[in-house]
Amino acid sequence: MDVEPLQIPGAWLFTPKQWPDGRGVFLEWYKAEVVAEVTGAPMPVLQANNSVSKRGVVRGIHFADVPPGQAKYVYCPRGAILDVIVDIRVGSPTFGRWTSVVIDDEERRAVLISEGLGHAFVALTDDASLTYLCSTPYNPQREHTVSPLDADLAIDWGVDEPLMSDRDTAAPSLAEARDAGLLPSFEACQAWYLQARGQTEAR
Repeated sequence: MDVEPLQIPGAWLFTPKQWPDGRGVFLEWYKAEVVAEVTGAPMPVLQANNSVSKRGVVRGIHFADVPPGQAKYVYCPRGAILDVIVDIRVGSPTFGRWTSVVIDDEERRAVLISEGLGHAFVALTDDASLTYLCSTPYNPQREHTVSPLDADLAIDWGVDEPLMSDRDTAAPSLAEARDAGLLPSFEACQAWYLQARGQTEAR
């Protein structure tokens, strides 16, 4: 499995080796030891989610309070999505920046997103299925969202009229979320990463 850091620190792209034959294909899409080697600590998997979306559906930008936050390992077993990671950690050198990567059922890549980062995606195909392993269970009291249509973020979704939930449609901008004290701080995230590792250097 090849691993590549993305432009937002704390996010990585995993490309598995595939073994095709006359019956189909086999691959290992998640390996705990590889994740631990990359991040410096094992990722607890306490919940596994799956969503199925029509073409043009945008979900996010979602995040959870840190600590403990929620790390996600995201995989697309069917169809294709554009996965978007946003640095919403106040005080981060890359605060307000975002990066994106296509994950689909051909290259079968996966994305690991550390606690404190914002996550969103747009479905590029009908019935795009997204499976993600989560380090903590869903806790609605600690979950938040930032508008995926925030003009300051200027994320290019490639969709003229994205389909979104009422919650995401009504979400605050990044600046509004920061002013309301909803965003995690870079310092708190770094401290949490250190605690997870039990070491003295941040990942």
